[in-house]
Amino acid sequence: MGISQAQTTQAHTTPEIKIAPLVAVLISGAFAAILNQTLLATALPHIMADLSITANTAQWLTTIFMLVNGVMIPITAFLIGRFTTRSLFLTAMALFATGTLICAVAPNFSLLMVGRIVQASGAGIIMPLMQTVFFVIFPVEKRGSAMGLFGLVIAFAPAIGPTLSGWLVDQYPWRVLFYIVLPIAIIDFIVAYFILKNVTERTFPKLDILSIILSTFGFGGLLYGFSTAGTHGWGSAEVIIPILIGVASLFIFIMRQLKLEQPILEFRVFKYGIFTLSTALGMMVFIAMIGGATILPIYMQNMHHFTAFESGLMLLPGALIMGIMSPISGKIFDKVGAKWLAITGLTIVTISTFFFTNLSSDTSFTFMAIVNAIRMFGVALVMMPTTTAGINQLPSRLIPHGTAMNNTMRQVSGSIGTALLVTVMTNNVRDPQTYGMEGIIHGVNVSFIVAGVVSGIGIILAFFLRKTSPAEE
Repeated sequence: MGISQAQTTQAHTTPEIKIAPLVAVLISGAFAAILNQTLLATALPHIMADLSITANTAQWLTTIFMLVNGVMIPITAFLIGRFTTRSLFLTAMALFATGTLICAVAPNFSLLMVGRIVQASGAGIIMPLMQTVFFVIFPVEKRGSAMGLFGLVIAFAPAIGPTLSGWLVDQYPWRVLFYIVLPIAIIDFIVAYFILKNVTERTFPKLDILSIILSTFGFGGLLYGFSTAGTHGWGSAEVIIPILIGVASLFIFIMRQLKLEQPILEFRVFKYGIFTLSTALGMMVFIAMIGGATILPIYMQNMHHFTAFESGLMLLPGALIMGIMSPISGKIFDKVGAKWLAITGLTIVTISTFFFTNLSSDTSFTFMAIVNAIRMFGVALVMMPTTTAGINQLPSRLIPHGTAMNNTMRQVSGSIGTALLVTVMTNNVRDPQTYGMEGIIHGVNVSFIVAGVVSGIGIILAFFLRKTSPAEE
């Protein structure tokens, strides 16, 4: 499933690989995928109005994308072993472009969802494939710098995405968002066709179909349960049954992975304490980050009468700060480790999140932009250092599995976190006839209380982080 040390050595000593164009093609594909995901953040209220759907329904356009990513990431470990780098990347970009086209022409919500699923199936391959290739083509002493460059470039997409989206949907129909991403995907496909080389070795692992089915039902059941709670209530059969199916499926899935010689997802990585702790911290900060990026635009446009462009502009400083800080926090990590970076970052995230628990119809644009920027500064201090600390504890043979597990957990936590916070928001709305707009905004405030509590728990857990060296086989 993973990449052996021999393969890594072989890749490092292969002179014909031109790293610069290879990196450019991979990052361009990832840029398109992330830009596509962030473009929808400020466009959701417009899509809700155009297709006559609720916030609980509309957030599925974001949630399904992250969930399919979460399902595809562990499968990609199998695909990398089965197919060549070139054919896998071209297939992923073709899927992504096809899904983008479906979204652009979709006449209703159902077909728009189909397009998002096809998009995500391609995007879910691109990100872990790129990360795996980076670990193959760069020697150990250069991986930190390479991933820092990746973080800086990729952060540019969420930095411009919401603002660009906001301006566009104020001027044009929301479909233009997909027409902008489509040519980027097509051009990257064409360039990759001519210059992309194979850098990973095919190991032809076996695919366990039952594992794929179980993981899909497991993660999908949990997510569906969380998402429908806002509409049906936590005690309804529509919520309880999917969550029970999800928990049961995941339990059987985990038991099966522990028995398989070539598991789809290697759960033995959780035997390593710092890896487990760092993954949990990454999930917590991702819930706070993704949930906020979804709820704030809904609040600003539907409850505060800001334009989509203005809500995107509000998110811009925070995204830029996160992009700038990602490589810097990586360098600081090399000197001081993850513990105090994580404690500091999570403290900043928690305090700034609680500043969002007293929003009203009079809250200023400047206040929201500054507080969100401070939140994202904190997120940048936590995200990359904790991930690196966890992966560093694993023996070399488990690093690909650790990367896959970390990415999977982060994507699924983002999906469930978005669903949970939107559900909390809709369930805590007070009667508008009695309380007016402040009654509706009350739901937003409660959702940020939940996000703040989650990141607050993370502060306590961060004290248990410590420096580690790769474990013995």
